[in-house]
Amino acid sequence: MASEYIPVSRVEGKASRQAHADLPDGTFERELGKEGFFGPAAMMYHKHPPTAWTNWSGPLRPRAFDLNNLDSATPSFWDAPVVLQNASVKVRYWNLAEPMDYLARNGDGDELLFIHRGAGDLFCDYGHLAYAKGDYLVLPRSTMWRLQPTEPTLILAIESTNGSYKLPDRGMVGKHAQFDPAMLDAPKIDEAFVAQQDENAWKVLIKRRGEVSTVTYPFNPLDAVGWQGDLSVVRLNVKDIRPLASHRYHLPPSAHTTFVGNRFVICTFVPRPFEQDEGALKIPFFHNNDDYDEVIFYHDGDFMSRDNIDSGMVTWHPCGFTHGPHPKALQRMFVQPKKETEEYAVMLDTRDALEMGPGAMEVENPDYAESWKIDGEPVTHPQVPRHAAE
Repeated sequence: MASEYIPVSRVEGKASRQAHADLPDGTFERELGKEGFFGPAAMMYHKHPPTAWTNWSGPLRPRAFDLNNLDSATPSFWDAPVVLQNASVKVRYWNLAEPMDYLARNGDGDELLFIHRGAGDLFCDYGHLAYAKGDYLVLPRSTMWRLQPTEPTLILAIESTNGSYKLPDRGMVGKHAQFDPAMLDAPKIDEAFVAQQDENAWKVLIKRRGEVSTVTYPFNPLDAVGWQGDLSVVRLNVKDIRPLASHRYHLPPSAHTTFVGNRFVICTFVPRPFEQDEGALKIPFFHNNDDYDEVIFYHDGDFMSRDNIDSGMVTWHPCGFTHGPHPKALQRMFVQPKKETEEYAVMLDTRDALEMGPGAMEVENPDYAESWKIDGEPVTHPQVPRHAAE
């Protein structure tokens, strides 16, 4: 059995000694990486932007979906349109305007509900918890739950199939970085929870192995009077995330990991200061993340690395080709007039290839791959090398 990658460490031709900074004059950097920015990597320095293609053909291409145009209002959560999926993860998009008159229960894995729009109340086995725009609600496998919106609610739901959600290993920065575990709110057995208990008939819609069974009770089974233990539903809002930042180096997406699932990770992009060092990249770098598919759901704000992308859209970059910033963003590679980013986005990186669901097929922008084409003069940058190696 092989225990590690074949070790190689060398510099060839014109190259920077520091990745993502001090690029040789007139070059564009491209990272070839393994294991989602955690494995070995090589930095290539090119004369032309690595995404300056003129045509795409075949099934492998960057894709974009406008979920704003998706008819996602369904009577049951389990009928919500599937956007993307594989054996480890399933992404749904759901529009909920009325209180759920049933309980949902996922026997296939943990469920994560990201509240894109709206507000209301979550009632579950553990009690009552209010929710609002920007909340992550993590529901352990087999939790019974329902939502009672006070405002129409749009939800990006990400199932960890046959897996559990965990927090990432924060290593040297410690467990209080990004967000303190004390920021994770748990439901309460409060007056609102007790008030919703009744002796009426309730149905529980249980999904297991992709099929839904219905169990009917002559009372509301959310009738707990208390609980204790270290397993619970939790809530975290994106505005409570304090991002890692470096004024001299553009950190990879993996630095913004919020939750870890079974063969995938969920990252959250929130406002952070731009890099201040003269030679540091100030936008995401070109890269081949050839072990992962990359998906971004655009929640709110100004999305700096993409052109013509609005809130409620999704981009999907399957592994196997180079991707990176759009041409307009390239012009800001080293000169950024703003002091900080203004975006909120949820990123899903999967170790296994994703498949499009019927929801994505309905609202795909087929011309997205063409959006990297450069019109007019080639993109250039003013960078002067300071520590480049010959």
